[in-house]
Amino acid sequence: MGYWLVKAVLSPILRLLFRPRVTGLENLPAEGAAILSGNHTTFLDNLMIPLVVPRRVTFLAKSDYFTGRGLKGRLQKRFFRGVGMIPLDRSGGKASEAALRTGLKVLQDGELLGLYPEGTRSPDGRLYRGKTGVARMALEADVPVIPVGLVGMFEIQPAGRLIPKIAKVEIRIGRPLDFRRYAGMEADRFVLRSVTDEIMYELMVLSGQEYVDQYATQAKAELENARKARALPAGDVPEPVRRAG
Repeated sequence: MGYWLVKAVLSPILRLLFRPRVTGLENLPAEGAAILSGNHTTFLDNLMIPLVVPRRVTFLAKSDYFTGRGLKGRLQKRFFRGVGMIPLDRSGGKASEAALRTGLKVLQDGELLGLYPEGTRSPDGRLYRGKTGVARMALEADVPVIPVGLVGMFEIQPAGRLIPKIAKVEIRIGRPLDFRRYAGMEADRFVLRSVTDEIMYELMVLSGQEYVDQYATQAKAELENARKARALPAGDVPEPVRRAG
């Protein structure tokens, strides 16, 4: 109930501010489980996809969103759960395995699961190498992956910008990707990489982003080192990276 209440309140506001143009709605299944796999540049991605998808979408979100203290922390936690987010511990090992099982449970219940293969937001608007968790979930649950390209999101809220600009955005929903040909091969790391790269290629085509064969977490670390070396303000992006985006 909380999900639909939050959606009912936010939908008219988001539509008024960002006037999202949507293509490919016919590619969404009317029922049954599927993974919605999107490019990730801003926090607003978590709101924009549920805005245009008629069915409920459950997202795996970083656990930091759920660990705040005091009144603000409790309100934040309630909001994130209200918009359909489940905390994801990205520390690796057993925590990552638990997150995988949580995602599989959502799919086993016949629902839509939202994932960002990059694992974190892009620091400069480019599309980064995908992590293979999305491939493993798709193969283990035997569900299609539907790529969702978000266009114009980084421009309205680039890294370091707290309040987004008012501008039009676009959500492009691609055709479902069927990976049943790899049935029973979810433990093969080469298969997982191949499936993930296929998903990232579709996201690159849909979003029009430049692709970087590097993990976004590594790129963020390099940017942070560059800021420290050049004494750049937090949230700023070095000029060469900004031009590349």
